[in-house]
Amino acid sequence: MERLYVLVNNEYSLAYQGVQAGHALAQWLLEHPNQTWNNDFLIYLGVNEDQLKRWMFKLDVKKLDYSKFIEPDVGDKITAIAVQLPEEYANLFEKLNLMGA
Repeated sequence: MERLYVLVNNEYSLAYQGVQAGHALAQWLLEHPNQTWNNDFLIYLGVNEDQLKRWMFKLDVKKLDYSKFIEPDVGDKITAIAVQLPEEYANLFEKLNLMGA
């Protein structure tokens, strides 16, 4: 079963986080038309803005592809990213909290 992770900036209200997570998911699907995720596992994780930037850097270093959503309503900040992790990286986000937790 494929797992799609969405890391969301948790410095916003829970409702706004949900919207931003949805945008990141949609962005990922648009940018990856040949993706293999089939609506199996969808995991929303909450991180702050600095953590989000650090995770993007870590994913870049590991050459793992992700999609980011840039929200014009908050000054063009990246509010969420979506990534499908290969099996060898399945535990990469295991210490992160679920969104809203």
